Amino acid sequence: MSDWNSQIIEEFRNNAGKVGGPFEGADLLLLTTTGAKSGLSRTTPVAYVRDGANLVIIASKAGAPTSPDWYHNLRANPEVTIEVGTETHKATATPITSGPERDRLYAAMVEVMPGFAEYEEKTDRVIPVVTLTLEN
Repeated sequence: MSDWNSQIIEEFRNNAGKVGGPFEGADLLLLTTTGAKSGLSRTTPVAYVRDGANLVIIASKAGAPTSPDWYHNLRANPEVTIEVGTETHKATATPITSGPERDRLYAAMVEVMPGFAEYEEKTDRVIPVVTLTLEN
């Protein structure tokens, strides 16, 4: 997975945030978290939707029974860095794990990327939603 992510990250940075393959045409950002155990920076490409001034990402791991590593990292260290297009921002990550707000934001992602509906069907866990609030 890290080789696959590395290729997407390189393509993203070389093409002002645009990538081909399965993410072609999708809104993609690069999320850099601090490792919960290691303290090392980890960068992961993640699909997003906008919700007002916030960006919203989904800890789906394609419907796996566990959340992705980046989710565990941002829970331990919610101050993250994101790259959108050619811009880099500091942001605060806020997990939303239940309730109508989580459901509304998840549905917004499904609307633009229908594959996220399948991820919910593949797992028994409630897939967390994360809002990213950009710092001024």
